Amino acid sequence: MQGPTELPEMLVLDILSKLPAKSLTRFKCVSKSWSSSFQTPYFITQHHQNQLRNNNLNLLLKRCKGNTFDDICYFSQLSTGKVPNFIPKQNIFFPFVDYVTSEFRVHGPRNGILCLECEEIISLWNPSTREFRILPQSSIQRPPSSLDYTVRTDLGCVGFGYDSQTDDYKVMRFVNNSFYYDGDYGYTIFSHVTAQVDLYSLNANSWKEISDPEVIVRYSTMFDNYVNGVCYWLSDTDNDNDVFILSFDMVNEKFSTLPSPELDGGLAQYNLELFNYNGLLGAITYPREGILDSFDLWVMSGSWTKQFSIEYVIGAERPLGLWRNGEIFFQKDYELLLFDPSTRELKYLGVHSYKESIQLISYVESLVRINGRSEHEERVVRQTARQPFRSILKMKMKMDRELKEKCKI
Repeated sequence: MQGPTELPEMLVLDILSKLPAKSLTRFKCVSKSWSSSFQTPYFITQHHQNQLRNNNLNLLLKRCKGNTFDDICYFSQLSTGKVPNFIPKQNIFFPFVDYVTSEFRVHGPRNGILCLECEEIISLWNPSTREFRILPQSSIQRPPSSLDYTVRTDLGCVGFGYDSQTDDYKVMRFVNNSFYYDGDYGYTIFSHVTAQVDLYSLNANSWKEISDPEVIVRYSTMFDNYVNGVCYWLSDTDNDNDVFILSFDMVNEKFSTLPSPELDGGLAQYNLELFNYNGLLGAITYPREGILDSFDLWVMSGSWTKQFSIEYVIGAERPLGLWRNGEIFFQKDYELLLFDPSTRELKYLGVHSYKESIQLISYVESLVRINGRSEHEERVVRQTARQPFRSILKMKMKMDRELKEKCKI
């Protein structure tokens, strides 16, 4: 009687590369061979490509419990199965996010890696492998401040990208000595006069200073600003009528500019959000004033062309992101909505947040390593969404106190 046929190792690894990261984490203990194979660049790339090919998107909602400015900010992992209901499955709390709402920004993903920005603390996080890394403080001398507080990196003036030539993850930040904002908070376009630009390399684990473009960098709080190795920001000079798009290439580490879409009545009347639209630079524009009753989507391919317009999305206030089949997430007051342009159906998803804190992040699972530590070691707290929020908050407050005491030693 013939025994069972043993499958070739490459075929086994090919099958395993189609599994979710959670399963692969469990299977590391099967054998040392499997564990080491899961960490090879080839397997990591194959796994990520399989997840992309199958459009296995995951959703994180950055939100806030309550309706006051000093309530705590956290992530909710939303359910996104074959028939997604977007119900929160898990809440995730970070030790350095201490009772802040809009002071917490997320950049990415880049190959499944997210960059978290909370005032001067910047960190990298792989939510699939639960690996976490707080970046070191820059030792670069800061420029003199024209304000009466310490020069700092202001929220949103950060670029997070991937250098494919050196297989390196980089964080670029504008350091400012003055800033102003224009508009109502939550729908705001902030503007910054840069004094210095710092660039972090994960491979080198260090910061360096790079050439300053000497422009006013504008940003808003909705979409990710990265496309194919390049970060983008809406910018201008001292003349508000001279609005353009500033870009930074993560490979050659150079700034360049390109024009913004030409809008009827001028850009001053519109909000403009830059984002990745099927591998091209896209822009969503919608009126600054009043209820959002229409918006346009533009695509840059040599020049700006209007892809489509959607009018009269009743009840929607601002776009938050795109979903698998072209559906669009919107926000109304404190609630998350999903709009299907093909059927014009608008669904209320029953997920609420303090409106100025809300941010939606979609990502595909990845096994990419960031040479950090586990979430548990870094005191990141994960709890089921069913657990009473008060007990979670009490636990986090205790961990925050312990972390502060540890830092004093």
